[in-house]
Amino acid sequence: MSSFPDYYAILGVSQKSSTEEIRQAYKKESLKTHPDRLTKATPAEKKQATEKFQAVADAYYVLSDPTRRREYDSLYVSQSRRSQDPNASSNFFSQFANMFASAAGAGAGEAGTPPPGQRPDAEGVFTDVFEELLRPEVERRVPWWTYLGAVSGAGIGFIIANIPGLLLGGVAGNRLGAIRDAKGKSVAAVFSQLGGNQKAEILRALAMKVLGSAL
Repeated sequence: MSSFPDYYAILGVSQKSSTEEIRQAYKKESLKTHPDRLTKATPAEKKQATEKFQAVADAYYVLSDPTRRREYDSLYVSQSRRSQDPNASSNFFSQFANMFASAAGAGAGEAGTPPPGQRPDAEGVFTDVFEELLRPEVERRVPWWTYLGAVSGAGIGFIIANIPGLLLGGVAGNRLGAIRDAKGKSVAAVFSQLGGNQKAEILRALAMKVLGSAL
């Protein structure tokens, strides 16, 4: 391996940074490098952005988990040549990712968690961390079943027990309808199905919110 990936430098944090500081740094760097923001980019530019985005995801995947971070740090201190080149991260995962197998238990169920020996899925890591930011932008379901349930329940309740029944039926129907509404698609699924321009608009809005700039 010609160089060792400097994941601290890639995220712009120090070795003493807390997990929350690493999380916040990942939000900023992933928004800066997300390839879907480049709607007018050439294939070469899109490829370069995708590689940078993947390297940022690699860095967050490694540094956000205490076990993976300790294993990475044990190598970090012994490497004299460190690089922010995305290729360094790719080479690192191709040769050393099996060392993270011991952290698989801690990361079980994480979005973007790969099988031992493989790189994390960058989009999976992104949608996991940005769940709370993406939801207001891409999950705009109208609660039709909540409304319909309330009306239907109220009607049935009124037939059975007049006004008291109407009130109880309306509340019960509302709650049952809300459960049906809650079974809509996840943020990740909705976001992945959007067109390129729609994704770019959402990412620009998130950049304004997180970075204070659309870059």
